[in-house]
Amino acid sequence: MNVRSSTPQHLAMMLAVLWSIATPSHGWSLDVTQPIPTERRETVSLADAAVRALQHNLDITISRHTKESRLADIIVEQAKFDPTLSLNGQYNRTVNPLNRPVFGGTLGVLNEITTFDQRSNSFTFDASTNLMTGGNFDINYSPARSSINQNVARGFLFNPSWTGGLAFTFTQPLLRNAGIEINKTFIRVAQNNAEVEQHVFRDRVLTVVATVEQTYWELVFANENLHVAQAAMKAAEELLATNRAKTKAGIMSIVDVLQAEAAVASRVEQVLVAEKAIRDQEDQLRRLLNPGEDELRQDLRLTPADAPMTLLEPISLQEAIDTAIEQRPEVAQAKKNIESGELNRRFARNQLLPTLSFQGTMGLAGLGADYGDSFTKNFSGDFYNYGAGLVFSYPLGNRSALSTYNKKKLEAQNAEVTLANVRQQIIVGVREAVRRVQTDFKRIETTRSARIMAEKQLQAEQERLKVGLSTTRFVLDFQRDLATAQGNELRAIVDYNKSLSNLARHKATTLDRYQLELS
Repeated sequence: MNVRSSTPQHLAMMLAVLWSIATPSHGWSLDVTQPIPTERRETVSLADAAVRALQHNLDITISRHTKESRLADIIVEQAKFDPTLSLNGQYNRTVNPLNRPVFGGTLGVLNEITTFDQRSNSFTFDASTNLMTGGNFDINYSPARSSINQNVARGFLFNPSWTGGLAFTFTQPLLRNAGIEINKTFIRVAQNNAEVEQHVFRDRVLTVVATVEQTYWELVFANENLHVAQAAMKAAEELLATNRAKTKAGIMSIVDVLQAEAAVASRVEQVLVAEKAIRDQEDQLRRLLNPGEDELRQDLRLTPADAPMTLLEPISLQEAIDTAIEQRPEVAQAKKNIESGELNRRFARNQLLPTLSFQGTMGLAGLGADYGDSFTKNFSGDFYNYGAGLVFSYPLGNRSALSTYNKKKLEAQNAEVTLANVRQQIIVGVREAVRRVQTDFKRIETTRSARIMAEKQLQAEQERLKVGLSTTRFVLDFQRDLATAQGNELRAIVDYNKSLSNLARHKATTLDRYQLELS
């Protein structure tokens, strides 16, 4: 190259390249191992993360409250058969003018307006209860005191007088709403709903723990992937330093230095991206642990304590399917829905019947000058009444009850179809989960072999570069291939552990891995 014919721009470029060769470059170095002084670090195990998520997760709290509300529904239905007590006390006074003689109150013809002053005090005690047979029982006791003014009180046996009345009333349906099973329908439905919500709660717990596991392993991958990126950056920096030394000695071209610098820049970018991925996964895991808004605002670094598994667990497909069908909350939930659907269908069929009820009454009465005398005569049995009868009614057409029955029958059929659909989905899901575990384990073996081969190729190419039989570009390519192979192996290992978590979720055995039980 003829320097005298070069332009000023070319001269400036050459000086810049020579300066970069002569002086070490500090622009590509990145120390990602030094923690920020204001950061707090915490080591967390997978089991600890799962327990903390269950204790503080907001979705779990909502599901727990919903489950408790379903338990309250049972009490509401049972309370319909609780007895009801009522007390009623009254005082009445009526002052009327008489326009004609009153039998037992006045004698002869009235010559002037006569005042009829009547006073009464009454007290009523009533107790009733709905029976499990569909009937109703009521007892009513009502003592009363009455008096009239003395100037018209001729002919009354007692003034004031006490009366007592005791009445028993019993009503029992014979067709519609008759029987213990029919009248316990909504209690049993409420109990089934509570059990369904228990299974929904367990399903939510399994989902939360499985989500924690998936996020935890992604955090493990992000940390290990950072180490891979740092190792690749260090290798590129070492190659850059070697190329600079060789260029100063005049045994290597400037192009090799530029290629190495470009590679270092690329590796620095990869380290930055890997560091960001770690922070993102830490935030995701902290969100699942639900530490509270104030603590979530703080800068906390989470370090995973558990290493991923690399051994193959023995898996039986048919055993996994049987376990899933036996333990999956969706199956138990669908079975309870079938039971509730059948209960509602039977109740709706009962409502097609006409109303035919037996009614019976019996009462005792008493009269006396004071309460004690009246009470004694009331229960002496000398004065009584009784009666019995049947009441029949039936709406013409009965379209409302018929439509309701058809609706409940369809809902019961849909519940059975839903169970069959759930079982099919579980079988397909377990089969896919088992295949994923087996495939990801094979990926570990193949990616490990690829990584070993990449290490050997890089080592061989570095030896060739030392004796001048290779170029920087080839070495950088093999460095990149090794980093890619290491990342693929890490991804395969983490995916294998995530697949094990996914299989446990499909089998509903996630809690068994941590010896956790729902109380």
